[in-house]
Amino acid sequence: MNIDEVRGLNRDELMHELSEQQRGMMNLRFRKATLQLQDSTEIKNTRRTIARIRTVLREREIAEALQS
Repeated sequence: MNIDEVRGLNRDELMHELSEQQRGMMNLRFRKATLQLQDSTEIKNTRRTIARIRTVLREREIAEALQS
């Protein structure tokens, strides 16, 4: 998920996607620990997607605070 896709989501969709990505990250870590993970770049990509979502949420929070 790239930054343009993330910015296109509303707050509820972002929160849902964040929880899904965090759940996926936990599963990837379990698969890595049990040596079932074939592509280790999935962890990196998931971590970056989580960071993108959090960044957009924080940007919106700051924008709301400035408008008040």
